[in-house]
Amino acid sequence: MARRHDHDAGGDAAVLEQKRALREATWDRMVAAGVGRFPAPHNRIPNFVGAEAAAERLRSHPSWSAAGTVKSNPDSPQWPVRQRALEDGKVVYMAVPRLAEDDPFFLLDPNDLADTPRKASSIKGASRSARTVTVEQLEPVDLVVTGCVAVDRSGARLGKGGGFSDLEYALAWEAGLIGPGTVVVTTVHDVQVLPEGDIPVTGHDFRLDVIVTPDEVIECAVGDRAPAAIRWDELTEDKVRSIPLLARLAAQR
Repeated sequence: MARRHDHDAGGDAAVLEQKRALREATWDRMVAAGVGRFPAPHNRIPNFVGAEAAAERLRSHPSWSAAGTVKSNPDSPQWPVRQRALEDGKVVYMAVPRLAEDDPFFLLDPNDLADTPRKASSIKGASRSARTVTVEQLEPVDLVVTGCVAVDRSGARLGKGGGFSDLEYALAWEAGLIGPGTVVVTTVHDVQVLPEGDIPVTGHDFRLDVIVTPDEVIECAVGDRAPAAIRWDELTEDKVRSIPLLARLAAQR
C-alpha cells in the first residue's frame, strides 16, 4: 500500500483525521460513480471524466481572459488547463512535483516550446520545453490554479494531505508573487464538491475564489485574503528535509 501523503503532516491530530476521512470518502465516491480516470483516484489529486470540459468552462471565465501569467499544479486533472493556458499565450509556472528540486518550478513560455502545448504542458513534456527556476526568478502571477481532492462551496479545499499547495502558495506570497488580488481557482468533478462548511480550515489553508466543474462555475465569497506565510511550527523535520528550498530557508533562519 502506498504511503499516505499526510504521513509527515503537522497540526491538530483531530483535524488531520477529519480531513483524511473526507479524502477517503471523496475518492470512494468517485470510484462508485465511475468518474475517476486512470490512474485510480485514491492517494492522489484525482483525474476525472470531464476535465477538458471543466478547462473549457474556466477558459470562458473573466479571470482567465485577464490573466497573462498562470501558476498551476502539475497533476493530471489540470493538464487540460495548462494546455489551454499555453494555447492562449499565457506564461505558465508549474510546480516541480513535491517541490523536490533546488529550482522548484517549471517555466513554460508559450513562445518558446519544443513541443505542442499539449505535450509541453505534461510533466514529462515540461522537461523538454521548460526550464526550472527558483522562486526568486518567478514573475508576479495573475491566476493560481490548484488541484484538489475535495472542495466545499465556501471555497475551502482539501489536497492530498502533503501540504505542498499550501507551501507553494505561502512561498509565492512571501516572495510578492501573489497577493490579495490574485484569483485562485480549481477544476474538479461535481462529486468532489461538498456542502458549505464540510471541510475544516486551519490557519495555513488558503481558499478558492472560483470552483469550476464540467457543469458549473461556483463563485466563492472569500472576502479579503490574509497574507500567507510559512508556518514553521507546523512543519515536521521530515517535511523540511524533503524539500530543498525549505531546508535552505530553514538554515537561514
